Amino acid sequence: MTVVLDPSAQSAPIQGVLDPISCDARDFGAYARTGGWTFALKVARSVRPGGQSADETPKVSAKEFAELAGCSPERVMRYYKAWDRAADDGLVPHFEVLVPGQDIELPDAEAWQTYYVSRSSATSERGSAITEAAAAEGIRPTKALEVAENPTALRAAILADPSTAQAARAALLDRVKEDPALQAELARDIARTDELKKAVATETRAADRIGYVRQIAEKGQIRTPAGQTLDAPAELRSEAERHLSLLDELDEGEDTGEWATEAYDTMKNLVVETVEADPELRVQERRTKFYSSLQKATKVFEELTFDDADDIYEDDMVQRLEELQQAIGSCITALRSAAPRP
Repeated sequence: MTVVLDPSAQSAPIQGVLDPISCDARDFGAYARTGGWTFALKVARSVRPGGQSADETPKVSAKEFAELAGCSPERVMRYYKAWDRAADDGLVPHFEVLVPGQDIELPDAEAWQTYYVSRSSATSERGSAITEAAAAEGIRPTKALEVAENPTALRAAILADPSTAQAARAALLDRVKEDPALQAELARDIARTDELKKAVATETRAADRIGYVRQIAEKGQIRTPAGQTLDAPAELRSEAERHLSLLDELDEGEDTGEWATEAYDTMKNLVVETVEADPELRVQERRTKFYSSLQKATKVFEELTFDDADDIYEDDMVQRLEELQQAIGSCITALRSAAPRP
């Protein structure tokens, strides 16, 4: 589309309408179709590119143009840079080929926000990162930059609006995966806040219980109370799959604690019943439990030292050890009597 931009180029007035109104309507229509490109062209064809002197071109500096326009040079340069970026992409001609007063066909208004950033913060490293993230999310950079420049407003929105808080939570979770410093800060915040510590403990317990059920359903393995890892019977695995499907169907944000507890308790009881129903497995379970307890007790005594026995001695200690010695003796006797005869 060819847009006439020079106010001095008066067109014939609309019948029955004063000429100034006709000009305003024409300019409004041009802006409605092309948006910021309308004014960017005025800058591009009037402001000389960097590296050109006043002797080489009839164009003026951004500062002079701003003075004539009654605005700041920074605002002029934002339009200048938007045009420059679009020219690099081949969307509009480069500055050098434009002359003052020249009209060209301009891109649609929708493309303007892709190149124009109205805030000076966008030129900083931080602003550039925000602009890139906004582009990745499919939103205008100006919106993201405005939020970043007003964290108090962001805080107010999070406190007042659950959906904003949910969006902030999702963004933090995405960021924390690649930000070790933020991970440490959030961990400290949680550790110092009793309510959060309790919530984390509750969710961790629920996650562990779901993991227990998932282990049975997906890997077909059960872990007995004594710590044995065994292949799960088909009917037990089927029951685990049923509970897991119920858990997976819960809506996001729905409390999984009660469902996880029910699934976990059901599977634990079924595992115990499976062990008790098999005589050989029941014996192996008792043997495993005995070895586990024996190893723990052995480790405790191996860690004891008696170099300072004079300092820690008490009659009660000796009495307890003598009782323990008698219990160990009885245990050894019982095991020896149960040993198979050669």
